[in-house]
Amino acid sequence: MYNNKHFTAIVLSAGKGSRMHSDIPKQYMKLNGKEVIYYSLNVFQKSQVDDIILVSGEDDIEYCRRDIVEKYVFNKVINVVAGGSERYWSVRNGLDACKETDYVLIHDGARPCIDNNMIMRLMDEVILHDACTVGVPAKDTIKVVDEDNYGIGTPDRKTLWQVQTPQGFLYTDIKNAYEKMENDSESNITDDTMIVERYLGKKSKLIFGDYKNVKITTPEDIMVVENFLKNGELKK
Repeated sequence: MYNNKHFTAIVLSAGKGSRMHSDIPKQYMKLNGKEVIYYSLNVFQKSQVDDIILVSGEDDIEYCRRDIVEKYVFNKVINVVAGGSERYWSVRNGLDACKETDYVLIHDGARPCIDNNMIMRLMDEVILHDACTVGVPAKDTIKVVDEDNYGIGTPDRKTLWQVQTPQGFLYTDIKNAYEKMENDSESNITDDTMIVERYLGKKSKLIFGDYKNVKITTPEDIMVVENFLKNGELKK
């Protein structure tokens, strides 16, 4: 219990990673001899969260239990559940698997560069604000484009952040928001802050994450994270 509150981490590992051009899902590719998903689980295992729900592809559940959870003795993982056809349904399945928790931290398993300090800041802030996410201010100018890729607007960069994970929520809020989403035909949900904004009308507090907290999406990202490992910037 952290500040007398129960925290559950939901780690998402159900994606196929088609942009990696590999037969191996990106979350199970090796980084410095260990699977990508290992790094996120290891940080949460050592953090002050109380338990972990791992969401994997339905065909990968046994592999995750045997070759990830049991192999590395991640005893905070209380369940491995199947994901859905879209990311938000995977989150919903993870929420359904939670047991009497107060707050959830939802994290993309393809982001291996989180650390305990980031998790602690998020836990502190979500108690205060109910909905939080880590992120970083945008470094580049962002263009709004039309369907033909012509620029039609340039937002003020000072107002733009790149949203990352983990994202933290009061459990009853995020569960309620997902229940409201079920009957909505909208499907352009890319992260969970959008869920609480759209269905609960609540703002999310952004706190500084880390520019190293990249999401592995393409082969180039693997090389970037491996470089962090070689330079000792990412702990095991």
